[in-house]
Amino acid sequence: MRSAALLFPLAAAAGAFAATPAEQVAALRAAPLQVDRVKILADDKDFVFDFLKANATKGGGGSTVGATAGNFPALVNNGMAMTVGFLGPCGMNTPHTHPRATEFLYVVNGTLTSGMIPENGARLVYNTLEAGQAQIFLQGSIHYQQNELCDPVVFVAALNNEDPGVLSAAQRYFGLPSDVVAASLGDIGVEEVVGIEHMIPDNIALGRQECLDRCGLKRGTQPTNQLQPPVSGTSSTWPATSTKAYGTSTTAKASGTSTHYSRQQQQTGNVMGALAQDAATIAGDGVSKNVLIALCVVVGLMALGYVAIGVFYLVARRRRAAEKTNRWYVRPEMAGRSLVPTDEKYDAAQ
Repeated sequence: MRSAALLFPLAAAAGAFAATPAEQVAALRAAPLQVDRVKILADDKDFVFDFLKANATKGGGGSTVGATAGNFPALVNNGMAMTVGFLGPCGMNTPHTHPRATEFLYVVNGTLTSGMIPENGARLVYNTLEAGQAQIFLQGSIHYQQNELCDPVVFVAALNNEDPGVLSAAQRYFGLPSDVVAASLGDIGVEEVVGIEHMIPDNIALGRQECLDRCGLKRGTQPTNQLQPPVSGTSSTWPATSTKAYGTSTTAKASGTSTHYSRQQQQTGNVMGALAQDAATIAGDGVSKNVLIALCVVVGLMALGYVAIGVFYLVARRRRAAEKTNRWYVRPEMAGRSLVPTDEKYDAAQ
């Protein structure tokens, strides 16, 4: 705080501030009076922002340009910011929030559809906005805007904070640990989550498929540079010392490798299969050799059982073959038991 306060007299004495924007913002925040801030902003053009020349946030469906205290120091201590959106045909300003500001969005031309969910328990607020209309988007609400036309649309959004912030819902949500995202989505499986996160396009993105079909557009490949940088590994970094797995007392150390399976594997309910699938992880971490010994014993017993079954089968087969070889042959006319000669009949005949 003291170092920031020293910047103000230095800037005022120079009559102009030629330092970095961050240092200029720090000096403006340290200035006690508005007249002092005007002195720091010595050039009249310091009060002008050019939305057509400023750096834009671009995606496959258009771009946005924001003026905040970070790139337009004149906004410091004035409690406001502004964003201009240039939505191409069927472009969508994807679902996002402003954690520190309420937004008042004005449609310059064309037609936009918009949706807003203010908080848990609140309804979806859905509107169709024509040129000349504006809508309030409450602070912290999840909201979006979609160009429904096959021509470009421009909107202007005023925000009541010089640093409103933007949190893109999909891009940030899938930046959480994959196993956490999987669990919050009904445990769909880490493999599925990892596959989804790399498909999330940058803002502004191409919007609804119905609009694309109506305008004869193809979605194609969109840039994905705005994704949240992934955490190390694919699982949560919760420092658990032991985890009960598969309803047994077996413990395993938490590691950077996820122990979640795909939905198909999870639905089998096969405990032995789950344990076998974890065998590599258990061996690699050096966890509970008793589990591996028990698995070896079970496999050995099963093998002995199969050997015994095979031996019994072969013995029975040989016995049946021998009985078939020693069976008497009886002609059809002697098939009756009374026609077969016996010792008693032979003696009586003599």
